[in-house]
Amino acid sequence: MEVNLIFESLKFMILGMVTVFVFLAFMIYILKLQTFIIQKFFSEEKSSVSNSGITKENNDVVDDTQLVAVITAAIIDFKKSSKGN
Repeated sequence: MEVNLIFESLKFMILGMVTVFVFLAFMIYILKLQTFIIQKFFSEEKSSVSNSGITKENNDVVDDTQLVAVITAAIIDFKKSSKGN
């Protein structure tokens, strides 16, 4: 009796594990197909080089540098004004 229950539980465990494995493999292939379709029909064009030779990404870096400079100046000014109090 006990051997039969252990055998049945092992069958259900293996069936469950195989089912999960097949589902995950199927999901991976569906996601790869979806990625291929999205890249084929909705791909973004590369940003073109402007007249000055600076791309859009480089402009973002320049703007961030200016922002850091402004924040640094504000912190230095705040520290100078708070030392007097």
